[in-house]
Amino acid sequence: MKDFIDPFLYNVPHLDIHGYDRYGATAEINVFIDNNLRIDNKKIIIVHGKGTGVLKKETHEYLKKDKRVLEYKTNNYNDGETIVILK
Repeated sequence: MKDFIDPFLYNVPHLDIHGYDRYGATAEINVFIDNNLRIDNKKIIIVHGKGTGVLKKETHEYLKKDKRVLEYKTNNYNDGETIVILK
């Protein structure tokens, strides 16, 4: 059986932060959000991976404090990525 691919997320911009430390990852997320707000993208995906959960935790902590973020949640089909809705 093939994995289900959500067709609504197929053309959404992705940022892959595998291999970054927590500080580098938050800097990249900040720039990525800035760039997507400039071109009026309201939905983005941040791929942090599953691993030990450090990047996921740091990503969610950063998004919780960022006033440009309307909401965020872990993807139901892949818990190694977070879907972000921007204001």
